[in-house]
Amino acid sequence: ERYVEFNVEAFKELAAHGIEPGHGKVTNITKFAEGGFNRVFLLTMEDGFQAIAKTRVVAAERCPCAKTLQLLCIGRQPSRAPLAVRLALAGHGVLVIEAGGDNGDDVVHKVPGLHLQSTEHGATRWDFYVNHYPTLEDQKLDSKMSWRTSNGDIYVGSNPPDDAEPLGVLYPRAGTLGGCAAHNAMVNIYPHNRDWENLVDVTRDDSWSPKNMRKYFKRLEKCLYVPNDIIGHGFNGWLETRVTDLTLVLEDAKLLSIIAAGATAMGKGIGKAITTLSGLTKLLIADLNSDLPSRDNAEGLYQIPLAVDKDFMRTTPRTFLLDTAKAANKDGSPKYKLDILLNTLVTKVRFDDSLSIPRAVGVEFIHGESLYGADPRASKDKSGVEGKANAKEEVIIAGGSFNSPQILMLNGIGPKKELEKFDIPVVVDSPGVGSNLQDHYEVAVTANASSNFALTEDCTFLRTQDDACLARWKHAPIFKGPYGSNGISISIRKRSSVVDGPTDLILTGAPANFHGYYDGYSSDATADPHHWTWIIEKLHPRNTAGTVTLRSNDPRDTPLINFNYFDSGDTENGAAAKDLQAMYEAVEFARSIYKNVVPLDGSFEEILPGPDVTTEEAVKDFIKAESWGHHASCTCPIGSDDDPNAVLDGKFRVRGVEGLRVVDASVFPMIPGSYTALSTFIISEKAADVILGKE
Repeated sequence: ERYVEFNVEAFKELAAHGIEPGHGKVTNITKFAEGGFNRVFLLTMEDGFQAIAKTRVVAAERCPCAKTLQLLCIGRQPSRAPLAVRLALAGHGVLVIEAGGDNGDDVVHKVPGLHLQSTEHGATRWDFYVNHYPTLEDQKLDSKMSWRTSNGDIYVGSNPPDDAEPLGVLYPRAGTLGGCAAHNAMVNIYPHNRDWENLVDVTRDDSWSPKNMRKYFKRLEKCLYVPNDIIGHGFNGWLETRVTDLTLVLEDAKLLSIIAAGATAMGKGIGKAITTLSGLTKLLIADLNSDLPSRDNAEGLYQIPLAVDKDFMRTTPRTFLLDTAKAANKDGSPKYKLDILLNTLVTKVRFDDSLSIPRAVGVEFIHGESLYGADPRASKDKSGVEGKANAKEEVIIAGGSFNSPQILMLNGIGPKKELEKFDIPVVVDSPGVGSNLQDHYEVAVTANASSNFALTEDCTFLRTQDDACLARWKHAPIFKGPYGSNGISISIRKRSSVVDGPTDLILTGAPANFHGYYDGYSSDATADPHHWTWIIEKLHPRNTAGTVTLRSNDPRDTPLINFNYFDSGDTENGAAAKDLQAMYEAVEFARSIYKNVVPLDGSFEEILPGPDVTTEEAVKDFIKAESWGHHASCTCPIGSDDDPNAVLDGKFRVRGVEGLRVVDASVFPMIPGSYTALSTFIISEKAADVILGKE
């Protein structure tokens, strides 16, 4: 009674992949050895040649688990892991299906200071290309616009070869166990209470109240940066959080000067802050994740809470997932019924159509590496092992705001016209699937310093073997140096003149030449130690006009993604103009910080937007051309029963079918706060309680 079935003949074909050419097909495959989470097979070729093939974290034949399996969790979003673990801890049989592999132990994913490099790590990168505008003419104004040349190379810029194919702007995602938590900047900022209140309004369910949702944050957090009697934080959860060690700031006079300039621009007296740890601590004492009533509306300077553990390594839901999956009883048997299937791309959700309401009963998949089109290593020539998995109770999709709507549409749940375009039988005409795409607008204000930042001048960011900063991170007993942090030294929260709720702007500063995503951006951003960037993020943008639509009916193809920025999106009641005005004010504020720098160690010269960009119109044109985002949300929104665009109900259930839920960033009707990772972890914890009947 196996809950996962493989096409054995196809597996023989797949197993031959990577074996020396000339040995023909596999004629026999036998299990050779098994230990922990490794399973080794002995392959016999038709010419007698033998080879070894190894898979990881695959428990496809564990029959005791098969008899009690209840839930399938599919997708690559970080939200999947906490949910799967909570269900397994409650005694449910859970199979987690991951399209990528497991690379969490790779140094580029463990070291916080290498997070930019981790997004371009060949083993895990998924490259989506998105459009910000509906016309190529507008897209070409973005210096990050990417094209594929006739020889397969990626060209970035506005003057591509004549035969180049326009792709869009790079939007990095992670195809690996743990999802984008494996490569993000580890920023964990609690959302505004308004974000939860909005969900109460649309669901009429008080379990979404700010007070109730705070308990999930406390359950998941293991806070390392405030005393354990501070109200509103958690101290025993799976997500360790800390802030950057301020002793690092004191190592660099140039860094001190930029922080002091930020304080001056905010009207703060700098006092002893530029010379002593105690003074700096007083300047940055406010807790960005506090539960104080004033927190959501307060402006100020803050340190950013990071998902970094006590050993200065990235912390992600992956650890929580693997620790639970590997837990064993005294006799060595698995303690929990939690299995993980890696390198497995779900191609179909199976429904029982004999019922009055279709019910999800399992999935079909193909097993193999780099099968999805976002993986640069993918090729239509690659084949995989076909298989299926059955769920007695539910299938839970956690593919993220691009892949979750794609999965739904490919399986007949989506706008009728979109499905019929690709001859997909309509199961539910759900017009909201793939619409409502939202993101935080971001733009950079960058300057070149007249001398190096002492903190990073010895860092090579994996370009050389003798990386002094990596050596310090590995061997220093206490102070791990710049690689022990994500490099974001300070954040500033502000309110624009057009704000209509909580603070609507956050600026984060880092010693890098970063202005968005394109192929090779991580090398450019860290190529020298004398640039500084203020990254501006617009919170609660008013634009809900983005779309995710199908490119084809092939589950290996990426979807078409367009965010419809600014005046190509929502313009009602001046929405686009207000967002643009807020961004403009933030750019001018960031520029003023450079002008206020006390030259403790040299001066700064602005390079972006640049000294020639002086008028309000020119600055706004720069913002419209160069803005980007990386917090895609809201494409499978929760909504009220009378909302035709509500894809889900307040319990994460897909409307129109049974046995199917979505739990990831796509479920929000409005994009939450800033940096959506923590919001997604929180809803994952809530979803577990919902499924277990606790709410």
